[in-house]
Parts: sequence; structure tokens; C-alpha cells
Amino acid sequence: MKILDKYIIKSFMITFTSVFVILFFIFVLQGIWLFIAELAGKDLDFFTIIKFLSFYAPTIVPMVLPLSVLLASIMTFGSFAENYEFAAMKSSGISLQRAMKMLTISIGFLSIIAFFFANNVIPDAQFRFINLRKNIVQQKPAMAIVEGQFETIGTSNIKVDKKSGDNGEILEGVTMHVKNNKMGLGANTIIKAKRGLLVSEDNSNYLQLELYDGYYYEDIHPKKYEERKRLPFAKSSFKKYVINIDLTKLNQTDLENGDITSEKMLTVTELKYTVDSLQKNYNKDMVSYADNIIQRNNDVFRERPKVEKTAKTNKTEDLLTIFSEADKRRIIETAKNNISSISFNIQNNKIELESKSKSINNHWLAIYEKFIIAYSCLLMFFIGAPLGAIIRKGGLGLPIVFAMLIFITFHFINTFGRKLAQEDSIPAILGSSMSSLVLTPFAILLTYRATNDIGIMINFDWITDPFVKLFSKITQNKNDNN
Repeated sequence: MKILDKYIIKSFMITFTSVFVILFFIFVLQGIWLFIAELAGKDLDFFTIIKFLSFYAPTIVPMVLPLSVLLASIMTFGSFAENYEFAAMKSSGISLQRAMKMLTISIGFLSIIAFFFANNVIPDAQFRFINLRKNIVQQKPAMAIVEGQFETIGTSNIKVDKKSGDNGEILEGVTMHVKNNKMGLGANTIIKAKRGLLVSEDNSNYLQLELYDGYYYEDIHPKKYEERKRLPFAKSSFKKYVINIDLTKLNQTDLENGDITSEKMLTVTELKYTVDSLQKNYNKDMVSYADNIIQRNNDVFRERPKVEKTAKTNKTEDLLTIFSEADKRRIIETAKNNISSISFNIQNNKIELESKSKSINNHWLAIYEKFIIAYSCLLMFFIGAPLGAIIRKGGLGLPIVFAMLIFITFHFINTFGRKLAQEDSIPAILGSSMSSLVLTPFAILLTYRATNDIGIMINFDWITDPFVKLFSKITQNKNDNN
């Protein structure tokens, strides 16, 4: 490695390290803000908070690393151009490609490290992060509930008037709204109790809520629409009522997507195995749902042979004419109920299959994103380095503006592609790589223009010239007529 290569790599690494540390600190502060409700006022010791942030910190590296490479590249090469160091290199016969050669290799090694980090460190950190939060809830179960406001836990919204006890496990004035599993029915169960007790055990995934001296209200939804207008409900009282709460569903909040899902805790090998199992179950469920619908249709038309025989005997084309008015109404009502039941069953199966399909897509996205993280480092370097050489500005002014615009575009396209892939609108590989596919031509264009000293200006004369000529011709005709 020559002295020039050492100088370029050293300049880049100093800038990159400084930018990475600053951005990493900013994103960690953002994480503290997101989880402030879990950390503030919970009587957690300093060591637990440090562990909490340490397990969370690796999850922000996929965002910080590409942005740091982009900003460091613009600043370093912009500084070289601004201080005429590139001019000195070119006068010595050293081209921009040669100046970028060893640094490109270094960024390649950084990309490989980024892949192994995303494949091994981040899944382990996610696993430890979730377990730490579960352990905190087990040791301090009242963390799951805040006084005077409703907190969503699983399928229930819980509010308490007052908490007491060493860990806030003794509750007073408990109100619960339990959501219905059926779509569109909302929270049709309300539980009110004078007192409550939170009980948890070590190595358990469940938190037990014991309620005392309360009432249980539940709305009843009859099958007939006419009876629903009467708003029937059931009411009962209890001395003790026990509810088990799944801790794996508590406080599942992530910085980017709103929830921490299992695919983020798996490596590529584990993800491929899991996807294979999920796909087999999905295919099996599709066949099972289809067979169930066919069976239901066969049950509905079980009496069909008998009706056809009767119709043949009476030589009539309208089957309903062989029945009395009361039988006609009964048959039509039965048919309507059967159609409604089959439609409802199809809708439920559709929702369940869509959920399973989304889970499969999320696992594929998790696989591809581990590779995209590595590629994004190279991509941002080949955008930032030539852009810095073109704009010829170092420091923290113009480079930050360009870096933020490019990275916001990258992140927006990435989020958009991910959402489309989750909904099965596009393949997962296209959704995860959409931002890279859009910005790669931009990187190639910048590199080409920088290495050939063309600059950043792009000629649009081929678009404007026809309009200019047309306008000139119209003006000349008016002058001739006058």
C-alpha cells in the first residue's frame, strides 16, 4: 500500500469514525425518547438501563452505517477537491479511479463486516433485548400498567386508579375492555373490579392478573339482525377472577416498524428453515380451507337429489312451485343463512391467509435485507465519493444537505418497497432492493461524470431546443405579418 493510499484511507476513516459516533449517539437518544415510558419512573437501576440501551443499540446500526459512509465520503472527497489535492494527484498522473481503488477495497471489507453483523450480532441483540424487557416486567409487573390511563396488553385495554406495594403489584379500581376476536365487533366485554393483584413467576411467559369483588359485562351478538337492535347483554359478579397475560406481546415497540417480530431474531440459515415451514403450512391451510368450503356446499345441497326427483315427476322448471308458501320462505331463509355463513367463513379464511402470507413475506424481507445492508455501504460510497469530488466542498455545510437528501430518498423508497412486499403486491426481493435499484444508476452516473471531469450539470437542450425553435418561429411570423 502506497503512502497516498494510506493518506486517503486515514482521512476517510477519521471522518467516518467521527460521523458514525455522532449519528449513533443521536439515534440512541431517539431510542431513549421512544422507550421513555418504559424507563422513566419505573425504579430501574442504572445497570439495567445500560443493558437496555446496549441491547437496543445494535438495531440502529443498519440505519447509521450507510448514512455515515455517505456523509464521510462526501466530506472527505469534497475536502480533497476543495483543497486542490485532487488537482495535485491529477498533475502527478493519478486519476480519481486510482485514488478510490484502495478505499473501495476497504469499503468492501466494511460491507462484509456489516453483513456478518446483521446476520449474527443483531439477531442475538434482539433476542436479549426482548428477554430483558420480559424479565423487567416479571420483576416489576406493574410496569405493564400505568395509573389513570388505559394501556393495551394483548387483546385488552386496562386502566387502574391506584397502585401500591413494593413493585406496584397491588391495584385498586381496575377497569378492563376486552376486544372481541371477531372483526368489527370492537370491545364487547367490560370487567370492573375494586381490587387487583399482579402475580408473576420466574421463567414464565405469563403474567397473572387476579381481580376481586367485581362485575363482568358482555354484549351478546345474536345471529338475527332484528334481535341485535334490542342490545342484549350478560352481566355477572365475581369474588375472584383470574386472567393470564402473555408477556411476549407486551411493549413490542420497535423504532422502524412498530413491532418486534421473531424474524429479526434469526440468522439467514434459520430464516430459510422457518420460511420453508411457514410455506408448507400456508399451502396446507389453503387446501384445507378449499376442502371445507366444498364440504359446506355439499351439506347445503344435500337434499338436491330429492328435489330434482320431485321436479321431474311434476314436469316443472321452477322448483319453488312444488312447495307451499311457508316452505318457500323457509328454503329462502335457509339459503340466505347458508350463503351468509359461507361468505363469513371465506372472509375469515382470507384474513388468516393474508396474515400468514405477510409473515412469510416478512421472513423473506429479513433475509434479503441482511445482504442489502452490505450493498448499501458500497452504494453510498459510490454516490458520496464522486459527489464530493464534483461539488468540491468539505466540512459540515453542503455535504450534510446532500447526504440527508440522498439518505431520506433511500429510506423512503426502502420503506415504500417493504410495505408493498409485505402486502404481496411485489416480490420480497424487489421490495427489499427497490431503493438500491433506484439509486444504483445515480451512483454510476455520478462516478462516470466525476472520473471524466464533466461536472454535475446535465444538458437538457434536447428537450428545450424544439420549444425554443417553435417560439422563435411564431415570433418571426408575427413580425412578418406586422
